[in-house]
Amino acid sequence: MVAPDRRLADAWRMNRSVAPFPVCVILVWFAWALAGTGAIPQTPPPAQRATSTPYSGDLSIFEYPDRDKKLQIDRVMNLLAIKPGKTVADIGAGSGWFTVRAARRVAPTGTVYAEDINPEAIKYIGDRATREHLGTVRTVLGTPDDPRLPPGSVDAVLLLKVYHEIAHPVPFMRTLRASLRPGAKVGIIDRNGNGADHGLDRGVVEKEMAEAGYTVAARYDFTKADGQDYFLVFVAR
Repeated sequence: MVAPDRRLADAWRMNRSVAPFPVCVILVWFAWALAGTGAIPQTPPPAQRATSTPYSGDLSIFEYPDRDKKLQIDRVMNLLAIKPGKTVADIGAGSGWFTVRAARRVAPTGTVYAEDINPEAIKYIGDRATREHLGTVRTVLGTPDDPRLPPGSVDAVLLLKVYHEIAHPVPFMRTLRASLRPGAKVGIIDRNGNGADHGLDRGVVEKEMAEAGYTVAARYDFTKADGQDYFLVFVAR
């Protein structure tokens, strides 16, 4: 390989008989030459914050009897404007606990997309929808970067205790925007934590959602009596 200073000198000799070589071109060319040798250090990508390992155990643990009351899920659905005929996405649906409640709300003409990256959860929800005669439910196997929802199809989204498990939250939420209808609401229920302890501080969520192109529409703290849970509502900019 020809050394960068040799290439620069050759270029200067070839061009000086025609016209003076602009200094700015020399500097750009020199930087390019050094980059080709690896002499200019590359900026490392920013460190990714900690995330919790997605749950893959017994899905029945999400079905404890007083969960409706603790989360005030009817109030949550009211604030997300979930009603008959609407299309809802349950991101990280798990056992389908929220899916079945949303499905009853949007019936008979609405749709609920139950999205998860765990194939076992998708099968579990599909079997449950068949067993409980929930014809409004559609299961979707997503990826850590893409929920794979139909474009322009969703009126409301809920991420129930799952945002802290998303490996690539900003790209994932950016991709989700393409699936939202105008005015769609995106709800996130989570608990304060460090990311690795199945929780994530509210301020981090708001910062990442802003990077993904969302604005905070409302903040609530009624989803758990101990004050550790929060409920945020976003809209896409």
